[in-house]
Amino acid sequence: MGQRRLVTGRRDGKAVVLSDGPVPTEHRFATIPGMTSAVLWTTAPNPEIDVEEAAPPGVSWHPGPGHTVLAVVDFPPDSVMAQPEFDFASAGAEQMQHLPGLAERFERDNPGMHTTQSVDYALVLQGKVWLDLGDGDPSLLAAGDVVIQQRTRHAWRNQGTDPARVAFVLIGTDRDS
Repeated sequence: MGQRRLVTGRRDGKAVVLSDGPVPTEHRFATIPGMTSAVLWTTAPNPEIDVEEAAPPGVSWHPGPGHTVLAVVDFPPDSVMAQPEFDFASAGAEQMQHLPGLAERFERDNPGMHTTQSVDYALVLQGKVWLDLGDGDPSLLAAGDVVIQQRTRHAWRNQGTDPARVAFVLIGTDRDS
């Protein structure tokens, strides 16, 4: 991914660049070749401004009520996970470490399927990806397509042969169902 993040703010009443460089949370998965993830920024309900870092390593991927998370994920083709040598246990452990707050929500019997207490805006930046709602009929999405996901059970699948990149804005809700 090699994501560059530029953060602006104010110093002495002037607009300035506070930071410009790589995303501290970017992670290339060793156990899932081609998968990369990064939380680029988070906010609280009344966020501080003019801060240089709001997404340090270990930040939760699941926003609390009124919080937001901006993230980008590169999804490799599902065929990567279908290889005989694929180690689901190691991949799960790596996800628990690098997708905190989200990986715990993945269903044990249906890898990738999860439900969050958030409204998510998903924008497909590159490639094709399928949104699986567990109904047996995944929706194909291509670059430029947008999904508004409202606390539904879902998974992102790449049934194609090329990687897909998706940007997410997650907005935490305080609703239980």
